[in-house]
Amino acid sequence: MARQSGYDRHITIFSPEGRLHQVEYAFQAVKKNQNMTSVALRGDDSVVAVTQKKVPDKLMDKDFGTHLYNITPNVGCLMTGMSPDARALVYRAREIAAKFKDKNAYEIPVHYLALKLANIAQVYTQHAYMRPYGVSTMLLSLDDEKGPSLYQIDPAGQYFGYKAAAAGTKDQEAQNALEKIVKKKIQFTEAETIQQAIGCLQAVMGMDFKASDIEVGVVSKSRRGFYRLTEAEIDGHLTAIVEKDA
Repeated sequence: MARQSGYDRHITIFSPEGRLHQVEYAFQAVKKNQNMTSVALRGDDSVVAVTQKKVPDKLMDKDFGTHLYNITPNVGCLMTGMSPDARALVYRAREIAAKFKDKNAYEIPVHYLALKLANIAQVYTQHAYMRPYGVSTMLLSLDDEKGPSLYQIDPAGQYFGYKAAAAGTKDQEAQNALEKIVKKKIQFTEAETIQQAIGCLQAVMGMDFKASDIEVGVVSKSRRGFYRLTEAEIDGHLTAIVEKDA
């Protein structure tokens, strides 16, 4: 119906139902562009982001592609959706963070960075000569005042703080699984948070991962800054998950 009546031709035109079809298509780009799913979980002393690692071309070096980025040494970012858009938005975020630190002499708080990125995404939904970024952004950090913090920004410019978040092809199934984990109200130590997040993604995808199949990014009180787990560390957590289920 939208295609026949032309309401999806321009980003700035509302349909009679009050919908912006091009913005909705941007949400579909997040789901369908790379056919992958990501989850993030906030623990008591850490925040963990887990995503699938897919190599689109057999000739490509697997170490070159990533969905995890540092915005600042202490703020990490998981991008799900179109990789070129993700890279462009990451560079915008780094620029905002660098200018904030230069002006204020301290690192940008993660909630303020989330607001700034959401403002950019929102502006891109109301100009005819722009298109929305086809990415869902998750920011994770240990905030000086609020402790472990997880924020998600969508292509429409909405942003919220989360206990757990999901994006990508099976985002709804992942959200349902994360709700069950959060409802348990168990003590989420760093190791437990990592294993729960990996286990959730395994359950949603219906497969047992190898260490090379996923990327894991962590911010934790035990170690300074945002860091990625090595394949050996991921392997250790995968073994612990198997032993726990046995």
